[in-house]
Amino acid sequence: AYASPTAAAVVLVCDTVQWCFLSILNNCLIFLPFGYAADIISTVEFNCSGELLATGDKGGRVVIFQREQESKNRLLSRGEYNVYSTFQSHEPEFDYLKSLEIEEKINKIRWLPQQNAAHFLLSANDKTIKLWKISERDKRAEGYNLKDEDGRLRDQFRITTLRVPVLMPMDLMVEASPRRIFANAHTYHINSISVNSDYETYLSADDLRINLWHLEITDRSFNIVDIKPANMEELTEVITAAECHPHQCNVFVYSSSKGTIRLCDMRAAALCDRHSKFFEEPEDPSSRSFFSEIISSISDVKFSHSGRYMMTRDYLSVKVWDLNMENRPVETYQVHEYLRSKLCSLYENDCIFDKFECCWNGSDSAIMTGSYNNFFRMFDRNTRRDITLEASRENSKPRAMLKPRKVCTGGKRKKDEISVDSLDFNKKILHTAWHPKENVIAVAATNNLYIFQDKIN
Repeated sequence: AYASPTAAAVVLVCDTVQWCFLSILNNCLIFLPFGYAADIISTVEFNCSGELLATGDKGGRVVIFQREQESKNRLLSRGEYNVYSTFQSHEPEFDYLKSLEIEEKINKIRWLPQQNAAHFLLSANDKTIKLWKISERDKRAEGYNLKDEDGRLRDQFRITTLRVPVLMPMDLMVEASPRRIFANAHTYHINSISVNSDYETYLSADDLRINLWHLEITDRSFNIVDIKPANMEELTEVITAAECHPHQCNVFVYSSSKGTIRLCDMRAAALCDRHSKFFEEPEDPSSRSFFSEIISSISDVKFSHSGRYMMTRDYLSVKVWDLNMENRPVETYQVHEYLRSKLCSLYENDCIFDKFECCWNGSDSAIMTGSYNNFFRMFDRNTRRDITLEASRENSKPRAMLKPRKVCTGGKRKKDEISVDSLDFNKKILHTAWHPKENVIAVAATNNLYIFQDKIN
């Protein structure tokens, strides 16, 4: 059953909460003295408790941050996140049959619910998914009979007594080890992975197919969706995102580049090419343009924690759908409508193809998504109010309050506003994550991970 979040997560984010800076975690400083393209963060994900935060980057690395425990002399910190473990998840590969280079970039990370002292997560690049175990070790065995303390084998003829090895304390060491490797099942680039609510299976999706895996079986998967036409010249749409229902292990959704969402039930058939529900908002013919199909493509789909709603993100807006109503969304929030007049230039610089993600807060009462100029947007579903905030080093002083930002669309620009023409489209917030129980958010801006929290009165 879905656990109700703490009171901190239920407050209205746009009316009550004042967001302040908590910390900035620089991905390139962890590994290299200078910023490289390999350090650009490509995915962000809290675990189920919110105590761990994982990021993946274009260099195939996974960095896990752990929340520090609150101390009496540092009550205001409320637990900052510090580096817990770093490891190389994927390496660049080359497909000799197709003469294609496979990037090491981490496309998605998904945590599995914690069952014991260790943590498990799935990480995926374009072709391969890996299950990683992250465990702690603070003791080591000493007093072996057949080898010395330095590991060298002892002369058996000199062993005159039998010793019982004992566990001795040692400095804490965090180990990341690959437990399963799921490969050779996707012809096209993987864009989504989602852990099922039975915690035994998960799905992975590429442009044309969705596969269902068992976490214990690596050599085969079940193809549950296949939209590849017999003639590729007849291809009209591709799969852009997919996710399992949070409570019903037989239900999943996937979105398409045509702006549609299909809900499928695996009980109906082994191959779910026939959907159970089809969600699509009719297009206004008067507003149709050359860019209509591009900007209607859905870049992300997320079920609410309750399982009643789902949220989709297209280029200009975020939509909330009731699973019981297919013909139109129940809520639509404009993220950066002021860019509609700039679509031509955004098409020329390829920004129109950027894939923005979205996320819910712990109580499903608010949603967050990114924009350009390192802006990110929050929408309160109860009051229908919204706010624009900026992830910037200028606001990176401890406990610094985030000031709402406004974009001037025309006329005389006010003092605190920024002109549309001044927006930096190279600075973009594509990946965000919200703590599952508290008002703590993680925002990825190129190679920097910003952590913000609500201000303590």
